[in-house]
Order: sequence, then structure tokens, then C-alpha cells
Amino acid sequence: MTNLTNVKLNTKYMIKSIQTKDVAMINFLFSLGCYEGQSITVISKLGSTYVVNINDARYSIDDELAKAIIV
Repeated sequence: MTNLTNVKLNTKYMIKSIQTKDVAMINFLFSLGCYEGQSITVISKLGSTYVVNINDARYSIDDELAKAIIV
């Protein structure tokens, strides 16, 4: 298991868990459809910003959010 900062681009992964104690962050990720059992793909990485595909929608997340998503 690893977090999103260490995955290959354009490869589909299954979210194993969200590892943070920040309830606001957990709620935000859940509102994007990012929760355990959901598939996620990192489309691109630009600096500390990641473009991810969740449920056929693209989102831009920062490094802190990417580190919290365990795949």
C-alpha cells in the first residue's frame, strides 16, 4: 500500500483508506467521491498539484490530500 504521491500516472488504483485525523479533509474527499473501495487515477502531476479522475470526473488536489489517500 502507498499513497497517491507514489503511484504511476494513468493507472487505475483502488482506494484502500483515507489516513488523516482532519475531519474537514475527510468530508471534502468524500464529497468528491473519494472513499474506500472507489477507483482513482492520477492523470497528471504539476509540482505539488495532482489531477485525479474519480467517478468519471477530474479534480485537482494538493500534495496534502494526495498523501492522505492510500491505494
